[in-house]
Amino acid sequence: MSVRLLRYGGLLAALGIAGLAGGVFWLQGQGVTPRALGPYLERRAEGHNPLVTDTGQWLNLTLRGLDRGADAGPYPLPPLAVGAQAAPSGSGAGAQKPVATVEEARDAFAAALSGDVITFAPGVYRVRDAFEARRPGVEGVPVVVRAEQPGSVVLEFEAGEGFKVAAPYWRFENLEIRGACRQPEYCHHAFHVTGKARGFAAVNNTIVDFNAHFKINGDKSGYPDAGLIEGNTLTNTAPRRVYGPVTPIDLVAANDWTIRANLITDFIKDGGDRVSYGAFAKGAAARTLFERNVVLCEHKLRGMPGERVGLSFGGGATGKQYCRDGRCITEHDAGVMRANLIASCSDAGIYINSGAGTRIVDNTLLDTAGVQVRFPESSATLEGNLIDGAAVARNGARLSMGDNRSTSIAALYAGLHAQRGLFAEPGILDLHWKDGAPRRDTAAAPGVDLCGVKRPAQPAYGAFEDFAACLKPRN
Repeated sequence: MSVRLLRYGGLLAALGIAGLAGGVFWLQGQGVTPRALGPYLERRAEGHNPLVTDTGQWLNLTLRGLDRGADAGPYPLPPLAVGAQAAPSGSGAGAQKPVATVEEARDAFAAALSGDVITFAPGVYRVRDAFEARRPGVEGVPVVVRAEQPGSVVLEFEAGEGFKVAAPYWRFENLEIRGACRQPEYCHHAFHVTGKARGFAAVNNTIVDFNAHFKINGDKSGYPDAGLIEGNTLTNTAPRRVYGPVTPIDLVAANDWTIRANLITDFIKDGGDRVSYGAFAKGAAARTLFERNVVLCEHKLRGMPGERVGLSFGGGATGKQYCRDGRCITEHDAGVMRANLIASCSDAGIYINSGAGTRIVDNTLLDTAGVQVRFPESSATLEGNLIDGAAVARNGARLSMGDNRSTSIAALYAGLHAQRGLFAEPGILDLHWKDGAPRRDTAAAPGVDLCGVKRPAQPAYGAFEDFAACLKPRN
């Protein structure tokens, strides 16, 4: 995913620092943002004499400052009405199966019938092997696994996977799930949803310290289509020192998933290529909907090397043997990203890699490298977005720009951020409008914004009408 800059190595030498202004427009044509160019120049200067090394470091700091601005450091999140909430998700009706030990929970999983409600008693549970969900539920009458009250049940997994879900119609809600492996990188997935696990749902859970909080893929038995991940908080407390993927929602080859109203933060990969994603769908998947999510690539974990991408159709591509069609003619078809807030990413806020028929509608991107659409298989329509950065088509991709607000790459090299300047203090997520919302001249399709507010006839650009509606009263 990172921008391939090797062929630009002699650019600054050829132009001279004094002639950089002319080179900026060339960089704009290539889709190279300051936040991408700066680290490359520093890496190229490493190992040379101190003057060259110091110059590379200075250029990186300067370009980063122009593009990203001053780093406010870690800050307390405002009380968002997105992500896991204190109020429980209510699926308590059905055959009650209370459990108070790990062993009782395993027995309940092994004997589960459609409509069973497996409720953990309050407490902290240390789990050393995955719970396996292999008994089928029925559409509309799932097997439910839950805590009665959010925060009352903590499941600490000292295992590569927490829940292995391979049967249809299981729902998990109100749980706090933590990776607790002695070597943190061995905690791969809180949920592995695979094979016949159609109709999986995870609602109102807090999930911390995994490489991929949700891993979704097919196997020889089929594909886990039509899943729901809604109202969860997904985060890590430290960088993940791994060579494999670091992606809180890692969806491969499954269709018709809805990923809605989640809070996704701090997915730093400190190993391998150092490229990580907040969420992606790929592997010849289709019709994924990302809507009303808040993705903060860097919140408490800030300023580390590597590329962090917000949301993606296509990710870093898929080995053909893992693709639903066995070929990955496209990585994703007919995906929609709507009313998401994506911020504080060292790379693209939205990245489309071989994603056909993509719609990107009413999103707000702040402090990211904007929207990048790549490769001839990709086609994307943008409408109603507010982008602190540019929307760029590369490598033969097709990009249809409707009515959006964005900033050119050339302006970023000048340190100009007109869209970011619309808000009170975007660096600490105070996103109240300074001078009123910028509104579109044309009517948009009906729907709700990030905060769940119905859109007016002439909506504001971006994910929300009034960010105050996204905040809940503090207790």
